[in-house]
Amino acid sequence: MNKPKKYPGVRPKSQSSIEIDFYYRGVRCREIIKLKPNPKNLSYAAKRKAKIEVEIAHGTFDYAKEFPNSRRAKLFAKKSGDVITVGEYLTQWLDSIKESVKASTFHDYTKIVNNRLIPAFGDKTLAELEIRHVKDWLKTCNGTLKTLNNLISPLRTVLKDAVYDGHIDKNILYGWRINPRDAKKKSSHQVDPFTPEEQQRILNVLEGQSRNLVQFAFWTGLRTSELVALNWDDVDFEAGYVHVNKALTQAADAPEAPKTAAGDRKVKLLEPALQALKAQQCYTRLKNREVFQNPRTNERWKGDQAIRRTLWIPALKKAGVKYRNPYQTRHTYASMMLSAGENIMWVSQQMGHKDSIITAKTYARFLERDDDDAGSAAIRLFKAPKG
Repeated sequence: MNKPKKYPGVRPKSQSSIEIDFYYRGVRCREIIKLKPNPKNLSYAAKRKAKIEVEIAHGTFDYAKEFPNSRRAKLFAKKSGDVITVGEYLTQWLDSIKESVKASTFHDYTKIVNNRLIPAFGDKTLAELEIRHVKDWLKTCNGTLKTLNNLISPLRTVLKDAVYDGHIDKNILYGWRINPRDAKKKSSHQVDPFTPEEQQRILNVLEGQSRNLVQFAFWTGLRTSELVALNWDDVDFEAGYVHVNKALTQAADAPEAPKTAAGDRKVKLLEPALQALKAQQCYTRLKNREVFQNPRTNERWKGDQAIRRTLWIPALKKAGVKYRNPYQTRHTYASMMLSAGENIMWVSQQMGHKDSIITAKTYARFLERDDDDAGSAAIRLFKAPKG
């Protein structure tokens, strides 16, 4: 039986691998090729070694490309992005922002990164990731335009940071936007306020703390996270407002500050909201902590999921009202104020919007006025007298 032909710098490493030996930048390098060391594969390894040596001689050898999993790849990489994976960088990014963002935001980012982005792109290096990979992946995602943008948001930030840190030369997502036609779902958060009749039917099937909470929500426009974080020391009965300065979500252990400066605001206590607070005093005022409690536990609500499950869904079903999520109480407040002709700047401030443009865009249909008498008030007020 003939002995296997010997190739300089090539030898069997194990029963399933071959080692090649070469010098690069004055450093002796040994790399493993996962092939059974039979004559055919040894010959292939020798040819691959010869190709590497030719590339080294011509200055075109890319260590990271040839051996991406090698420990020496990082040492010899032309760009660190050639060897750092998207998964590694996303994980590092999460660690870096943990102490600087709200718990709810970090919770959302963590779910997106670990459940969606890393499974999709984690094994690719930063340099390998291309826009086509992102586009092809988005075609498999079943969500609204907002959902798709939320999924891509952490990746945009990470790639921007990678450019800034010198790992890659360009951000493949810079200037690119998702085509709305790629969204397979329409948003379930359409503005669909409750009519006065529906509001009354809902309130009629509720009692005690549950009724007070819902009535207060209808007439203040607070987000659910703001309602459950509200304390009695945020209420000023004499001045007639509540100070909204925190929110509590399922992801947070304690109330957190608003995401924007506009979220910290004073909301006027209109009569129905004031009535709800006065009726609520007998339940929680003596503790002087949270305004609204879960009647089942006599503790602060843990977030909107508990309210939705134990209070909201049963109430709408019992009242015979078409289901909409609890956030629609906020839309109901805004639509009532604007339909009644309240100043949009004031409504925007009460809602905690960054500016009135957001309010106008969201609730445009409640601002429309097409009655025959439109404009007559301005004529009466400003028309110059006849000379």
